[in-house]
Amino acid sequence: MKMDIIDRNILNIIQSDFPVCMNPYKDVAKKLGITETEVVNRVKQLKKFGIIRRIGASFDSRKMGFTSTLCAACVPDEKLKLFIEKVNSFPGVTHNYLRDHKINIWFTFIGKSSEEIKKVLTEIKEETGIAKIYNFPATKMFKIKVDFAM
Repeated sequence: MKMDIIDRNILNIIQSDFPVCMNPYKDVAKKLGITETEVVNRVKQLKKFGIIRRIGASFDSRKMGFTSTLCAACVPDEKLKLFIEKVNSFPGVTHNYLRDHKINIWFTFIGKSSEEIKKVLTEIKEETGIAKIYNFPATKMFKIKVDFAM
């Protein structure tokens, strides 16, 4: 897909200045001098071609009373599918990555407490047969705002 200036302007707006209102795409359209339908159709195309993966809010989980951790495990190829499906079945999992390394699965997990996280990790170990999941609880929050100027 070849993006034009309108696509790029849409991306600039929605990545960090998405309107929080009843008709956000109408507001974006007004800023760009095009119709709401055109904005919606362009966003659909950008999603179809994988330029946009998802549109959603980011929350500060700590301010909401949650605990977060980074986890890692050494998962053999024959157990990858089972392990990944089990990890991804929990709503607190925000990222899950396969890496080319002995410690090949890395995921972030947000829970109500460190006890809940330990309980879930135990369940994952028991149901997948993976004996060790490394648990690196967050002690300091590092949030880097990343905007890609189009």
